[in-house]
Amino acid sequence: MSAIALIGAVTMALSENTRERLILPLVAFSAGSLLSGALLHMIPEAIERSGGSYSTYLWVLVGFTTFFALEQFLHWHHWHHDATDRKSPLSYLMVAGDSIHNFLGGVAVAGTFLVDVSLGITTWVVAAAHEVPQELGKYGVLLHGGWSKKRALLVSVASSLTFLVGSVLTYVASAGTDVAFLVPFAAGNFLYIAASDLVPEVNKHHSIRINLLHFWSFVAGIALLLAIKESAWH
Repeated sequence: MSAIALIGAVTMALSENTRERLILPLVAFSAGSLLSGALLHMIPEAIERSGGSYSTYLWVLVGFTTFFALEQFLHWHHWHHDATDRKSPLSYLMVAGDSIHNFLGGVAVAGTFLVDVSLGITTWVVAAAHEVPQELGKYGVLLHGGWSKKRALLVSVASSLTFLVGSVLTYVASAGTDVAFLVPFAAGNFLYIAASDLVPEVNKHHSIRINLLHFWSFVAGIALLLAIKESAWH
């Protein structure tokens, strides 16, 4: 699963001009996949696990608010303490959110394997299909945020290793530790990143043609995650 992050290396073979044209569509695609991942996958799973408990929605709000507070700090630090750092605070948020997401993915897949190996394999395949657009979008966001191609790839791989951490910890703590609250918490993180940061990055272009490209890239991210959800239901 962690090796999927290397898919970002595909873009390193492209010319600078081609890469620049791809970045914003990838950002739009990532926004769609993050929103649909939170709304179609993570929140429904959290509701199902909690039996419809009101606390699920509170954890979504906590996740959203936590990233709002974190972004305020990153912006403040960016302008007051490190004026030479050209990296967007958004890119740091993306790495943090993806690390949480991968950790939760490791928890979910490992937990399913502990119940049934064949079901665990199915869960892994669905999660891997979700990670492909996620990693492509994240790589585009990091490049757009001012990261070099090599560093963006290394950071992507490093953040994906939290999948392994989540898997191992779940196996070790399988005697009864409940981490279900992390699912709606991470969903709140993704809702904030997609709606507050990524969408504003791609909805202000003056060209109707480019705006349509960004819109359909956004829809494609939603459609892919919806298709994965539908395949999981059937």
